[in-house]
Amino acid sequence: MNTKNFGRVRNYTMSNDEGAERISKILFELASDRRVSILLEVEKKNLKMQQIAKTLDMNVTETFRHLQRLSESKLLEKRVDGTYAITSLGAMSIGLLKNLDFILEHANYFLEHDLSCLPYEFVNRLGELSHGEFCGDTVTNFNRVREIVYEADEYIWAMAEQVESSHIQATNEKVSKGLQFRFIMQQELAKTVKITPEVESLKERRLLDRICVTFLINEKESCVNFRRRDGEMDYIGFFGKDEKFLKWTRDLFMYYWERAEHWYPT
Repeated sequence: MNTKNFGRVRNYTMSNDEGAERISKILFELASDRRVSILLEVEKKNLKMQQIAKTLDMNVTETFRHLQRLSESKLLEKRVDGTYAITSLGAMSIGLLKNLDFILEHANYFLEHDLSCLPYEFVNRLGELSHGEFCGDTVTNFNRVREIVYEADEYIWAMAEQVESSHIQATNEKVSKGLQFRFIMQQELAKTVKITPEVESLKERRLLDRICVTFLINEKESCVNFRRRDGEMDYIGFFGKDEKFLKWTRDLFMYYWERAEHWYPT
């Protein structure tokens, strides 16, 4: 028997057991809403124990006990000035909790919509969309999309499986005045779309075989919608103006843009 390989297998098994134990311990500390509240407050600003107790309406004894547990778990650390600060481990843990909280808040949506096509790093950053607003009505969604088009000054980035004809005139006028327009379309759409001269030649277009998420992004606001698990696009999703929300949508759009095929319509 190759003892070297055997050792690797055994270490892997031990690692899984140890990992489960580590996760259980940290989840136990984070299972307390009081301790999570303390982490969230200290994440904003370093605070002394008395300040934490007053802010969260807790007595000093209870606050001390929670701070001790958080410190022993290395989620918080006490500074020389007597204030408590969140550690890098604590900040990462809070980030994961916010991500999970966003998913659970919209659990019904995510149960019905398919995010399996998203790159892992963007699933891991889903919590950044919590800075936006969920829109569950298709008509309202279309109206808000129209506003994003009409309010764009610098650029419009879009990824969709169809062209909304009511936006074409407004988009063309903006493009003729220097607005950057980028559009990722599904390959089937490119075969049927009719291209007019002049302004259309100023637009940047690329192709993907299949689009599983739609975007409309300008410099001020963006929206994102995911395809249903049955394959249909119901055009309900999230809108946001917060910089974290905008960055998530911009980054994901560019991820697809860099991988899409160039298309030069004739």
